[in-house]
Amino acid sequence: MQNPKWNTPASKAGEEFEMIAKTFQGLETVLATELIDLGANNIQLGRRMVSFTGNKELLYRANFQLRTAIRILMPIKHFRATSADEVYTAVQEIDWTDYLTNETTFAVDSVVFSTEFRHSKFVAYKVKDAIVDQMRERTGERPNIRVTNPDLQLHIHIAEYDCTLSLDTSGESLHRRGYRQESVEAPLNEVLAAGIIMLTGWKGQCDLIDPMCGSGTIPIEAALIARGIAPGVYRKEYAFEKWPDFDQELFDSIYEDESREHDFEHHIYGYDINHNAVAIATTNVKAAGLSKEITIQQQDFADFKQPAEQAIIITNPPYGERISAPDLLGLYKMIGSKFKHDFTGNDAWVLSYREECFDQIGLKPSLRTPLYNGSLECELRKYQMFSGKFNEMRAEGGDIKTAQERRMMADRKRFKQRRDFKERLEDDPRERFTRKKDREDFRRDSKKGDFRKESKGARKDFRGDARKDFRSDRKPFDKNKSDKKFGKKRYDDED
Repeated sequence: MQNPKWNTPASKAGEEFEMIAKTFQGLETVLATELIDLGANNIQLGRRMVSFTGNKELLYRANFQLRTAIRILMPIKHFRATSADEVYTAVQEIDWTDYLTNETTFAVDSVVFSTEFRHSKFVAYKVKDAIVDQMRERTGERPNIRVTNPDLQLHIHIAEYDCTLSLDTSGESLHRRGYRQESVEAPLNEVLAAGIIMLTGWKGQCDLIDPMCGSGTIPIEAALIARGIAPGVYRKEYAFEKWPDFDQELFDSIYEDESREHDFEHHIYGYDINHNAVAIATTNVKAAGLSKEITIQQQDFADFKQPAEQAIIITNPPYGERISAPDLLGLYKMIGSKFKHDFTGNDAWVLSYREECFDQIGLKPSLRTPLYNGSLECELRKYQMFSGKFNEMRAEGGDIKTAQERRMMADRKRFKQRRDFKERLEDDPRERFTRKKDREDFRRDSKKGDFRKESKGARKDFRGDARKDFRSDRKPFDKNKSDKKFGKKRYDDED
């Protein structure tokens, strides 16, 4: 992408500018901690976002090294608007020749939470029209819109009347690491998996077990954390690599930096009852070059035995939403039994959705952390296993909560005690249709005849020539072709 006038906040060497990292709700503090570790300044937490300041090097590092960021945005204008026409006018006030030429392809993405602006696509169209109209008036021609892989990706976010227009520096969502070759149904998002692991405090100090590993996302993300490997090492491209001021030498120095990598003295185990899931997870582990750190095997959790070494379990069982099990409540009851009898002296963390599923585990959690998995308001619960009965353990002076965990529990929103589930799993299926809404759904679906059932290459070692070999596979980019502080706002993610 050629543009001799190219002028973004990152164009001036060494100067700091505002950036926004988007994430899942519930992972904001984890992301902020990561940004502090990278040396970011002026960090402010919002909803599903963290704003911060830094220079171009930090922009590159944030995309390459952050485990819990979905994308990194660079705001170019903050403004207020009460109508679509005001959005159009504000966007036209920007000199778009700083960013575009008539040969530049661009796209506009939008996220809107407003009573005034009810259609995000309409907002995106108004931004696009403002840009195209200005360029046509100035040059007599218009730039081209390209939905997939544009030269320049723009992002507008509206929270009521507060608008932020940004350059998307990432391009494809950062959860797409590049190691996933195949996937099971409803796989766990890589960013969410990394965030869950980091919430547990595990950094490789003991073995880690995922007894229902699916496509292997938790084991792989855990191995990356344990080894200190940046998640961007597998990725082929970022949006900022297409920009005219892209500093190839600076990015190469970040890519080749191995100072954070280290050995992992323990091991990670992933199990699944499904043969196809085991095959997929094995393929993904090999593609990530982590076969030394991870063992994937087919095994029913019902056959799980007490590990010989200290370990932690982190797992994401079926919820009964996108994927289920023949006896979902029975599955959770078995999980609780295995925890208590075959995981004594260790900690287990479970991400799930339904309160009645948690109830079946039958153990008292020491920590409950609200997290969103897509649109589902889930919880990550920590269980500490001990020998004997709970009352006896307490009588001996034991406690399942540390002082820090008590403070965390006090600060966090409690899980809803009486959640309005569409279907209580313990109900007789025929009784579910006695409520008015369910009867209406049943009649409508009966007419339709639809009863809505529930349903390459290795990373090698990435040292020396091996890392250079992987780097050389990255697609080169052809440059010839190709005001107000943000503060603590709601910044929901669209991914």
